[in-house]
Amino acid sequence: MRINADFSQRAVVRPGDVDWVASPMAGVERQMLDRVGEEVARATSIVRYAAGSRFSEHVHGGGEEFFVLDGVFSDERGDYPAGTYVRNPIGTRHAPHSEDGCTIFVKLHQFDDKDTAHFSIDTRAAEFRPGWAEGLSVLPLHAFGAESVALVRWEPGTTCTGRRHPGGAEILVLDGVFQDEQGDYPAGSWIRHPHLAEHRPFSEQGCQIYMKTGHLPDIA
Repeated sequence: MRINADFSQRAVVRPGDVDWVASPMAGVERQMLDRVGEEVARATSIVRYAAGSRFSEHVHGGGEEFFVLDGVFSDERGDYPAGTYVRNPIGTRHAPHSEDGCTIFVKLHQFDDKDTAHFSIDTRAAEFRPGWAEGLSVLPLHAFGAESVALVRWEPGTTCTGRRHPGGAEILVLDGVFQDEQGDYPAGSWIRHPHLAEHRPFSEQGCQIYMKTGHLPDIA
């Protein structure tokens, strides 16, 4: 299976653009944003757990990174409420479930094998710092080699003169409306820019985004 699998091309998925697809486990559905492979795949997805649903124990052969969008995601290590960022490196295992239901943004099989950081961050309690332009504040989440992951808040009316992305960039709009010269991206939108892409981002009403950069240069 190949979905948005040409990483040299820009990709955009807005709310309503893709359908929910059933996973092998009852009550767990996915919106596939990009994918290379079948059930075991390099994949970026929105995953929705119905109340009381669970996934059988599994090993993360290529690592797992996720951000809880709503509800509470749980496994044998604990409960992760909305706003929690989690990294499970290569070789870790768990049996996830959700008592009341949840939605997560998840990336699979995208870890460097030397990146062994295993942690979670409750971003609701973390402190943002000034960003690279006036009106921006940033909460760094992880960095390894050229890869960097952060949450970025845009105050209403914030504009950047231009951004170039060595190693590409990936954005998930968490709230508000993110914009650039190619369009508007409401909450729930996902944008992937290829290596060395340029754009002029802004937000008229303000927004918060998950942003990952520097992780795409060698993907074909």
